Amino acid sequence: MDGSLEQVTMRRVAWRLVPFICLLYFVAFIDRVNIGFAALTMNKDLGFSSTVFGFGAGVFFFGYFLFEVPSNIILDKVGARLWIARVMITWGFISGAFAFIAGETSFYVLRFLLGAAEAGFFPGIILYLSYWFPARYRAAVVSLFMAAAPISVLLGSPLSSLLLELEGLLGLHGWQWMFLIEAVPAVILGIAVLYYLTDRPEKAAWLADDQRAWLVAEMETERARKQATARHNLLSGLADARVLALALIYFGTSAGLYTLGIWAPQIIKGLGLSTMTVGLLNAVPPTVAVVAMVLWARHSDRTGERTWHVVIACLAAALGLVLAGGAASVLAVVAALSLVNVGISAAKPPLWAMPTLFLSGPAAAVGIATINAIGNLGGFVGPWVIGWIKDRTGSFAGGLMFVAGLLVLSAILTLAVARAGRRAEPATAVTR
Repeated sequence: MDGSLEQVTMRRVAWRLVPFICLLYFVAFIDRVNIGFAALTMNKDLGFSSTVFGFGAGVFFFGYFLFEVPSNIILDKVGARLWIARVMITWGFISGAFAFIAGETSFYVLRFLLGAAEAGFFPGIILYLSYWFPARYRAAVVSLFMAAAPISVLLGSPLSSLLLELEGLLGLHGWQWMFLIEAVPAVILGIAVLYYLTDRPEKAAWLADDQRAWLVAEMETERARKQATARHNLLSGLADARVLALALIYFGTSAGLYTLGIWAPQIIKGLGLSTMTVGLLNAVPPTVAVVAMVLWARHSDRTGERTWHVVIACLAAALGLVLAGGAASVLAVVAALSLVNVGISAAKPPLWAMPTLFLSGPAAAVGIATINAIGNLGGFVGPWVIGWIKDRTGSFAGGLMFVAGLLVLSAILTLAVARAGRRAEPATAVTR
């Protein structure tokens, strides 16, 4: 194999696809969690309690759960270009409609519809990357893609805070302007997807002939290596015990991620700071997390180890949540939230490198979607429980401890999956 051809080809593919895909996820994540900043003023305007807000924020994941697997199956059949464009345009319009919510019912309905519209985007991108990048590159590439989430918080926090300052302009609240303005990029980028993405390496006219031939052959070789042991049919993607275990592991990390995205602004605001200061301080944890995520994923790829990279990261995030629950100063809160952000962000790339080690074809499409669908229900449970406990105790501490417990369970399950994998299939165990 010509090493220079491989390097040139993969560099070309990475520069062509990864920045654009990161931009898509950047916009998606802003539209998913900007509700956390809207709550700084919206909850008072609409009379929402912490329980109502936490439940409504989490209802997103019911729609996500119900439509996730069907969405990924359709993507595998019709191609990423068409389906991801559909996803983005739909969620853009729904996200903008949040400017017109008038009470609990409309809030719940729109959050559900937003989840249904966005279902399939994240697992679809994970599946799409598996078409273009051999397994030895995958955790590092996924880490770059997933870095868009903390970066969206980094840049979106001060932006959302600034948009809240438009209070009263043309008779609208600041949170209404925030939803309207931040929805526009999703629609524009959805249209751009139709012209920019390429479904498969075979269709990549932007690669030189020798580069395209090498990449197609490499991906075919990888698929052939998995042929004897990997699961391929749709039922395998649903029934494999490792898929269900990985979904439960992801459940804990999702609870942690959306605890940050939805409640962190209010946790910081509780220290008596201005909205703009909250936006600036909320940008600190993801700044640290971006660097940690990329370095951690590269180390996982370089060593070929996945299990302990997930376990250590989950335990670090759990510790951060416990510390955040007892922190009383601005410095302590930001430091604790930074540790949570680092742990949550670092756990995900090695975790997402696991399913495609034992699944391929339609089974991979269904398996990845199943992991994401079930796992993302943690994004409902975590924020909702925190809001419920906050209303009853007046403190975030109990809810943060609950989510920390979920992350500890994720770490334990990861070790259990690794042990079972070594016993059942030593050649393809997820601990590779």
